[in-house]
Amino acid sequence: MRTGPPRRPPARRTGSLAGRTVIALFSTAVLLGTGYAWANFRNLTDNLATTDVISEEAGGEKPADGSVDILMVGMDSRTDAKGNPLPQEILDELHAGDESAGGLNTDTIILMHVPNDGGKAVAVSFPRDSYVQIDGGYGRHKINSAYGYGKQDGLDELREKGVSDPAQLETGSRQYGAKTLIGTVENLTGVKIDHYAEINLVGFYEITKAIGGVDVCLNQATRDTFSGADFQAGQQRIQGREALAFVRQRHGLLRGDLDRIVRQQVFMAGLAKQILSAGTLSDPGRLGALTDALTKSIVLDEGWDVLRFAGQMKDLTGGNLKFETIPTGSLELETPEDGLAVEVNEREVKKFFKALNADPNAPTTTAPTVDPATVVVEVRNASGVGGLASRVLQSLVAKGFADGGTANAEEAEDVSVVRYGVGGEAGAEAVSDALGGIELEQDDDIPAGHARVFVAGDYTGPGAQNLVGGPLVGLDGARRQPDTTDTTTEQPITADGVRCVN
Repeated sequence: MRTGPPRRPPARRTGSLAGRTVIALFSTAVLLGTGYAWANFRNLTDNLATTDVISEEAGGEKPADGSVDILMVGMDSRTDAKGNPLPQEILDELHAGDESAGGLNTDTIILMHVPNDGGKAVAVSFPRDSYVQIDGGYGRHKINSAYGYGKQDGLDELREKGVSDPAQLETGSRQYGAKTLIGTVENLTGVKIDHYAEINLVGFYEITKAIGGVDVCLNQATRDTFSGADFQAGQQRIQGREALAFVRQRHGLLRGDLDRIVRQQVFMAGLAKQILSAGTLSDPGRLGALTDALTKSIVLDEGWDVLRFAGQMKDLTGGNLKFETIPTGSLELETPEDGLAVEVNEREVKKFFKALNADPNAPTTTAPTVDPATVVVEVRNASGVGGLASRVLQSLVAKGFADGGTANAEEAEDVSVVRYGVGGEAGAEAVSDALGGIELEQDDDIPAGHARVFVAGDYTGPGAQNLVGGPLVGLDGARRQPDTTDTTTEQPITADGVRCVN
């Protein structure tokens, strides 16, 4: 397993930078959806920075998987899209330090899902601390570190090839970072990424001012010294520094980062409404300022015909645009290297994205039944608890699965997983269901008809009872936090109206 670059200690800041770049990011998506706006500043595309990061299997006007999926990434960067340092006055306004203070992490990750048939578009947020498998063999870490792992290794590889020009090293290593993040998201979601948009820090500052602010609403007054938030209750219009504090605050919010994501989503909804209003689209000054802000702050994938794509998206206002967040578990998952993280079950995430493409009017179908006798199950003990693999295998054989033997894993695992070879997902799902729903992961080295179970210290399924030693940790790897928020009555976030939030 690759370890990647040495992990730098996080800089001490007065609050998270998550959300600072999300506004520029979503502005681009909104502008892509309005042919009117694009027709009035076609020269924008001539000045945008581009990068070659999309695979040959992806892209196209109407992808084979039924939707155009755009990965939109907000970078904690002190340079613009061309690699130039941001003006100090902007950094001072955002309390962002100097040009050397930025890191390699992606503070905002959103997957924009646009069905080929013109159905409802969905912007799906990923908590930046989501604990996932990083593409490229780096192991499990927070998703916001994927870009940094790839970028640092890219720098090393480029230098070994003799590249010494700072600009070439910067742009080239960013390409490595983007590819690592794209691979991570594709593996997590099961979605093929068709397009990529990367935004830097300057976008937030200039775009919120260019459009004249955004209407938001708070359920109660709030004040937070870490983010600088100081708001009254009720509806109000914010921009610049106030807008930054609104999307940045997490201290004092019941669900921390998840509540902050809700704030970012309602802000984006208001942003869409404001940009698509007559007051913005008919104002040459605002359109010009918006165009200038995007040119400085955005990088798109090479070859993306954004004008053609704009024609596919008829209307992003009202109920035709909604916001979601990937399903998560514990918000305080203890990890070996990364501190507390957000628990993510890859299987549930894949189900979530698969449902986005499902036809709600299609008849319900029953998945084919797998005969357990056709699945040979191997169990590897990655927990350090003696006898666990044998007990787990016994429970599976009792349910009809074929005995493939047990062994100790070569190295300890943090999370239990069922691995399967090409074409073996259905059988692996049956094994996972029999063990209480542990995660699935494809491994092309596993023979057809086999499923290999790695039971880690988090395992509490069949076979884990009455073993010597302390109680095993729950499947979430940490004690699940009680759900103190009733979300059953919450209204969906769309670009229609102003929803009050915490």
